Amino acid sequence: MTIGILGGGQLGRMLALAGYPLGMNFRAMDTSPEAVTSHLSDFHHSDFSNEDDLLRFASGVDVVTFEFENVPVEAVRLLEERKPVRPGSRALEVAQDRLEEKRFFRSIDIPTADFRAVDSEEDLRRAVKELGYPAVLKTRRFGYDGKGQALLSGEEDITAAWKQLGGNPLILEEFISFDREFSVIAARSPSGAFVSYPLAENMHRHGILNRTICPSPHANDALGASARESIHRAMWELDYVGVLAIEFFAADGSLIANEMAPRVHNSGHWSIDGALTSQFENHLRAIANLPLGDTAPRSYSVMDNIIGTIPDVRSALAIPRARVHLYGKTPLPGRKLGHITSIAPDAETALNTADEIRRRCGMPKLG
Repeated sequence: MTIGILGGGQLGRMLALAGYPLGMNFRAMDTSPEAVTSHLSDFHHSDFSNEDDLLRFASGVDVVTFEFENVPVEAVRLLEERKPVRPGSRALEVAQDRLEEKRFFRSIDIPTADFRAVDSEEDLRRAVKELGYPAVLKTRRFGYDGKGQALLSGEEDITAAWKQLGGNPLILEEFISFDREFSVIAARSPSGAFVSYPLAENMHRHGILNRTICPSPHANDALGASARESIHRAMWELDYVGVLAIEFFAADGSLIANEMAPRVHNSGHWSIDGALTSQFENHLRAIANLPLGDTAPRSYSVMDNIIGTIPDVRSALAIPRARVHLYGKTPLPGRKLGHITSIAPDAETALNTADEIRRRCGMPKLG
């Protein structure tokens, strides 16, 4: 079987690494000639708006997927007329627009922060009066890793925020004073078979995911059940096939959905070393209509992203519980270059190991 991947970043690379043991082949398409998935696939360098190139790309594959959510919906719809695309255009369209995403969550009774659509400075001032301070102004599209948003703490911030983000469709969201950030990842097959991973706890710095702990030592059974039920409901409503992730804020003992990602997700990278079946393998199993794998954790895992610069990897490899993954990307400020997973039979040991790795490798402290 040949899998077509729209996008050529590290997620596509890890999909290929998970699929080759299953006898799968890969064809990837990306706008960058330096896309790291090119090392592991029949690579097509082209723009997603080029219909002829899209059709050539799809001609030799059995099923198409995508590894980032900024693929044009029109490209996915074109391919859907000719090949199975999993997940499909509806999930992609919802996830690309923060306003539609929030409306979707609300339509299936998944709690979110209160929000308002903003298309003018007058809209913004009216929305702030309704939601109060603090509030977060975000672009509806193309925001990731903390980009495309501004915090409003008082009236004096309105004009600056509008100058920064105005001219784009925007959404103003109620600021959630949360205790922790969690995410849940699940996979669903064409027949409706469903599996989910334990609730993961995430730590961000400057809007970028720095650390994931899974299973979370702070998630009780009620939170885990709530997350699982929410993601199952979303997948059912979207007739979703593949891996989906939903990120939540935890406040006052309840989960509030922040956003979803219709793809394999950074907070699931721990599963490569820490679960019986990784999120990448389960995504491939799902889109290829194969039986889904067991998601049970082998251990406690702490995954730390490598961001901006490559640390002293040799020091990490000297620690028996460390697993190093580098993506083959050119170092740039704020760029995710790899990750290191620390595995242990208990959360305390895993966390202590991860902190020791950061110290030995010269990685910045968390917090």
